[in-house]
Amino acid sequence: MNSTDPHHFDLAVVGSGILGLAHAYAAVKRGLRVAVFERTGTPLGASIRNFGMGLVTGQPPGIMLDLARESRELWLHLSTRANFSAREAGTLLFARTEAERDVLQEFMIVRARQYEYRASLLQGDKLNTLYNGRFSHHLAALHGTEDLQLYSREAMPALVAYLHSQGVHFRFNTLVHGVGDGHISSTAGEFRAERVIVCSGHDYQTLFADKLQAMNLKQCRLQMLRVKTEDALPLTHAVLTGLSCTHYGAFSDLPTARAVHAEIDQTAPLLNKHGIHLLVSPTPYQELIIGDSHYYGTDSPPFNSEEIDQLMIGLAEHTLATRVQVLERWQGVYGSKGPGPFSALPIDDKTTAVLMHTGIGMSVGLGLGERVMKALLAGDALPSGNAVVAPATALA
Repeated sequence: MNSTDPHHFDLAVVGSGILGLAHAYAAVKRGLRVAVFERTGTPLGASIRNFGMGLVTGQPPGIMLDLARESRELWLHLSTRANFSAREAGTLLFARTEAERDVLQEFMIVRARQYEYRASLLQGDKLNTLYNGRFSHHLAALHGTEDLQLYSREAMPALVAYLHSQGVHFRFNTLVHGVGDGHISSTAGEFRAERVIVCSGHDYQTLFADKLQAMNLKQCRLQMLRVKTEDALPLTHAVLTGLSCTHYGAFSDLPTARAVHAEIDQTAPLLNKHGIHLLVSPTPYQELIIGDSHYYGTDSPPFNSEEIDQLMIGLAEHTLATRVQVLERWQGVYGSKGPGPFSALPIDDKTTAVLMHTGIGMSVGLGLGERVMKALLAGDALPSGNAVVAPATALA
């Protein structure tokens, strides 16, 4: 191959979200000549709209927990080289009710011990002295110490700039409308590559529509806000509540989680109706990103519900014990409802599609890109998201 041919590469990546950049990084550090194609002028999809949480504690045992831990190390490595913020204070998951506290206790007794989650349960004095007693109205807090906070709207462009400095060729404002057997057809012309990896996010129409439609994939649309607090709150941890115990796989299959489901249905059915659970992620600028809701469909309607925003604001104000002022509102969007949390699909001998089916691409994407590239170069089986770990046993 002509190493200077502007239309021929070792690896072509379609999509500049975190999955696309993960594969580009895994390839360029192995000495491959890499090009990334993106239809917009900068990453604007799921990876730029999210909380920026590198969540390890919430991942279920098995491949997702492993990928989150591998991604954490890669984020820390890249943050020093690409000069973006990756804060290591971790997360605080607050139990507001006895049912939520029961889940946290079972998690610590059963799952944390068995799978070596790095977490501690704060109660009594340890809880009451946290942030000068601000959170003493809660019953307990799970402190997950492996979790990272990234500010996506800065981290993603910084990662693009770093990869460019390492030799990755970026073609923004370029729509790829055909891929097959190492040939790439785009609005910027024809290209060739020894391998092509397509990370097309929630776009199931432009490439490989027949194969993706058979998987009955959905989109998930979220409502999110950026706020500032009325009183000073120098929050350094990301914050969740026991509502997340029904959402994240590290907790949701524990026997005690059933009581939390029932409690939400009885006391706050609108939260279940709109798929709301609270996430609060501090930015480097003393602001907070809060959300989120979940709407699943084949498309993402553009109309936000004020009822949903007000429910999330109310949850945040109660959890943080302060009023907030909204600075910005937007919609997140990601691909969802797949056969597992992700798919790595061989399309032909030179083409692979890699898609996330959950909203945790920032948490696991870098590790997944590393594993996919390693498998492709070695001729090994691609990673699968269908690895199952037996559910936790009930507490006696």
